[in-house]
Amino acid sequence: MRTDSSPGTDPSLGVLPAREHLPAGVGDAPVLDVVIPVYNEERDLGPCVRRLHQHLVGTFPYRFRITIADNASTDATPDVAAALAAALPEVRNARLEQKGRGRALRTVWSASDAPVLAYMDVDLSTDLNALLPLVAPLISGHSDLAIGSRLARSSRVVRGPKREFISRAYNLILRGSLQARFSDAQCGFKAIRRDVARALLPLVEDSGWFFDTEMLVLAERAGLRIHEVPVDWVDDPDSTVHIVKTATDDLKGVWRVGRALAVGALPLDRIARPFGDDPRDRQVPGVPRGLARQLVGFCVVGALSTLVYLLLYSGFRTFTGSQVANALALLVSAVANTAANRRLTFGVRGRDRAVRHQAQGLVVFAIGLALTSGSLAALGAASADPAHSTELAVLVAANLAATVLRFLLFRAWVFPEPPAASLPVPGAPDASRPTYDHELRTGR
Repeated sequence: MRTDSSPGTDPSLGVLPAREHLPAGVGDAPVLDVVIPVYNEERDLGPCVRRLHQHLVGTFPYRFRITIADNASTDATPDVAAALAAALPEVRNARLEQKGRGRALRTVWSASDAPVLAYMDVDLSTDLNALLPLVAPLISGHSDLAIGSRLARSSRVVRGPKREFISRAYNLILRGSLQARFSDAQCGFKAIRRDVARALLPLVEDSGWFFDTEMLVLAERAGLRIHEVPVDWVDDPDSTVHIVKTATDDLKGVWRVGRALAVGALPLDRIARPFGDDPRDRQVPGVPRGLARQLVGFCVVGALSTLVYLLLYSGFRTFTGSQVANALALLVSAVANTAANRRLTFGVRGRDRAVRHQAQGLVVFAIGLALTSGSLAALGAASADPAHSTELAVLVAANLAATVLRFLLFRAWVFPEPPAASLPVPGAPDASRPTYDHELRTGR
């Protein structure tokens, strides 16, 4: 997936390294750091940590750490956390003087030396047998983030209809407004690679319950891979989460993130994987790179642009002539079409060269204008007063021809592929990644 870095910045800053399998048994740092954010949980904290510790000792094949993140508790939670840290060598305690689950995760994850970071709710509603499947794709290098999903088909969930409705409605809102493809944003059972967290967390503004959603949306928009694990989950009837306030804050967060994405205010290109990490970036003899994917994206954008164009033309046609209405409708739809194809079809992110791309898109627009205007002129020569439906039919046919030419010009001129010298050569080793022979010898 290609990215454009913002002007005036070093493209290497913040760009993630290629995924690699985490080495086992190297150094003193744990491989996994599980964070448990708590606020006034003096009753549940002890049983939760001991049960989690026992499970990890018996099932997890790597070194681990359990970090209790105390969010300014006012009961005996700090004393319980200190006692657990003193009794269990793999447990440590972190105290924050401000509330907020997102704030706790950001603080602990940013300071952790473990290459895989996770968190779970103190009530342990999620069955712990899903923990190893959750973090295994991150350890292997397959994925960047992992989430437990209560909405997967094979998940087994026990909870009341109210929470079920709220959860599904919220995820439906995310899909409709932010085009989220992950299934469960708020399940308190997630993990992330440390290198991803350090690049992603500075862009996450929320410090409360919306922290999870914002992190996942930004990761997905940056092209990072999110692994989903079906979970067994039993609702905690004593949960202290304020549903109405949380839902209101989440909706405010959806609006804020959606607006930032719409205006391009987030430098997501800086947290994308490097060119060549995606197998779709590889050059295969006889197979044009990304052609099928680009065709699908171009067709979808083109269909929507044509619909917008026809609506605009019909609107402009009510108060002006056909040629002027055609030019105005084509101009507006062409600007939107170029922006959509730039981001969705050809995977170009960032503001660098955006003006140049729009200028080139306007040249392509002029060619389309010549085709459609010529078609209208020919229709006018053939009939002095053609029907509106006939005009639309001629314009659709002319736009189909212009669309084919537009795709070819976009692919070859406006958004060309990187030079061949910058692409991996088939059969040659890639200096940025281990070779297959190296992986076979080392088992990585």
